[in-house]
Parts: sequence; structure tokens; C-alpha cells
Amino acid sequence: MQSNWPQTLWIVRHGQSAGNVARDAAEAGGLAMIDLAWRDIDVPLSELGKAQSIALGDWFAKLSPDEQPQVILCSPYLRAQETARLVAEHSRLPASTVKLRVDERLREKEFGILDRLTKFGIQQKHPDLNEQRMHVGKFYFRPPGGESWCDVILRLRSLVEMVAREYAGRHVLVVAHQVTVNCMRYLMEHMDERQILDIDRQGDVPNCAVTSYRAVRRNDADEVLQLDLVNFLAPLREAATPVTSEPDQPTAAKP
Repeated sequence: MQSNWPQTLWIVRHGQSAGNVARDAAEAGGLAMIDLAWRDIDVPLSELGKAQSIALGDWFAKLSPDEQPQVILCSPYLRAQETARLVAEHSRLPASTVKLRVDERLREKEFGILDRLTKFGIQQKHPDLNEQRMHVGKFYFRPPGGESWCDVILRLRSLVEMVAREYAGRHVLVVAHQVTVNCMRYLMEHMDERQILDIDRQGDVPNCAVTSYRAVRRNDADEVLQLDLVNFLAPLREAATPVTSEPDQPTAAKP
């Protein structure tokens, strides 16, 4: 019987980036702006982020060949592409059979006018927007020039449809960002606003953490993706690689 979904779907946040490090420094110093010369799309991995990506690749290498990724989909942002390439290289996946596809629908949530601002900077420079966001909530709040979580989910819907159509029965690895990981979970697990924001309040998605789903068939007809792993960090811990969970970009305090 033909499959309706990938056999396995892994969703991974990229390794720690230089932007994560700069954000921590700005927050610790009480600064309004994060000191970054790059566009968000061009922010590279930190050295720790590279080590995290390598550790994840080594974990995939230990899987049997018939369980390893056959397709890698990643955000066009540099930190995600670097993570995907390091994972593929250290998984020792054969380049002739593993497809690496960059897809702009997996890019991070766009922050618009709030880009590179710390929590303090948002409150200082845009108090009205900060108040509006706290009232509306991050799921629907769209900063000028940016996106809401709902906007991200809308673009990810077509990606999920493409994955089901083009990669049914295969093993698919997705490398993306904090918000896109949570928004993918929202779609795959049929959540509502309250459920996904409750998960978000529990803490940030750790860098290179693995959330995965496996296809199961119900009643010999209806195939679904069943949640298997959530923010799985054993690959990093087995390699004694530090775990980090900094947000990709600052936002106002979580409601």
C-alpha cells in the first residue's frame, strides 16, 4: 500500500550561531541593540555550533543505512545551511543518493522593525508595539515589516504538502530555526494557539535538538505521522558537547 507520509521526519534547529552569542552579550550588558554586522540570513555558526552539528552528524552515522536521512531540507539562512552540510558530512551520507534542498519556506520568522533589538531595546524604542504584542500575543502579533507565528505557519503548510507529495515513504531531515521548529510541531501535531504557546513558554528549542515523527498506519488505510522524539539531545550529550538554547532573535517577554 502506498505511503502518504515520509517514513521518518526529523526536525532540527540549527547549531548555536554567532548571533546567539552576540545576543547573550547584549542582554547581559543591558544594551538596546545586538552588535551584529551581518544580515540575519548571513549569520554563521559559532565554533560551538559547528561542534554541535558535527555531534549530530556522528549520531546519524550510527544509524543503520536503511534508517538514515535520504533527503535534507534546510532554511536558506547560512547557519542552517552550515548545520545541514556538517550533519551530512559527518553522517557520511552518500552524496550521490542524499538530496540537500534549500527551501525559503523554512527561513526564520522575520522580525521586521524589531530585528536586532534586545528585550530592553524593544521596550525602550517601541513601547507601543511592545504593549500591543503583549495584548495580542506572539501567535498573531505581526511587527511592521515582519511576520507573526501565524504567517510562518501559513508558508509552512505548503512545505508540509510538498513533503507528503514528493517524499512519501522516505527518511527526511529538516534543518530550520526556533520558531519554524515550533510551527512545524503545530502543524504535525494539529495543535491550537494555546497548546503551542504553552510549549514555547516551557523554554527555547535547544540548538541541534531533534524532534521526530514516524509513519504509522491506522485501520490498514489511514497513515499518520506519530511523534517519536521531542528536543532529543542525546547526540550532543554523548559527544560531551555543551547544550545551548538561546532564541534566534530577541522578542518581548513571553506572555
